[in-house]
Amino acid sequence: MKDPLRAWKLIKEIFYNYFGSAKPNRAHFVLADMEQKGILKRTITQNIDNLHQEAGCKHVFDFHGNSKRLVCLSCSAFYPASEVNLDHLPPTCRQCGGLLKPDFVFFGEPIPQIPLAAAYEASSTSDVFLIIGTTGEVMPANQFPLLAKENGATIIEVNPHESNYTPAVTDIFLQGKATEMMGLLAEALFSPALDND
Repeated sequence: MKDPLRAWKLIKEIFYNYFGSAKPNRAHFVLADMEQKGILKRTITQNIDNLHQEAGCKHVFDFHGNSKRLVCLSCSAFYPASEVNLDHLPPTCRQCGGLLKPDFVFFGEPIPQIPLAAAYEASSTSDVFLIIGTTGEVMPANQFPLLAKENGATIIEVNPHESNYTPAVTDIFLQGKATEMMGLLAEALFSPALDND
């Protein structure tokens, strides 16, 4: 707010120039396939890159918001980021002229209510809770696997290294890159059983 032009130069460089060209990987597509087959009920992500949606997931809750949308700080109008010219910074609202901001959570801002409620519900009702690629350090997101475990869920963790969850709540630890481990999980879930007769 103090220096929108300077802030937007950094935001554009990091989130739109650098990360903006990212594409979904095998792990994203496996999750979309799991959802389509009725195994995965929802995806709650701390990522802001929209890659779950691009891979085909329909029930995604962006816990920290989504960089593919901008919001006006004055009138709360929303714009697809692809429809805003980021060559002219800082971007402003076509309706009221107010400053636009990426629709993701900056430090100190609250978590949006819909994904927060979805995370609480998933923690209360899940039979299996899949954790992928997080250290378990960011509050309040780090509380949901703990709540799921308390409510009887089996915790499957996919991570290249042990996290805060591994010794505390993880039942099955798939150690490795998400693309590799989710590929193996997909094979185990979707490949026909071998006939040993």
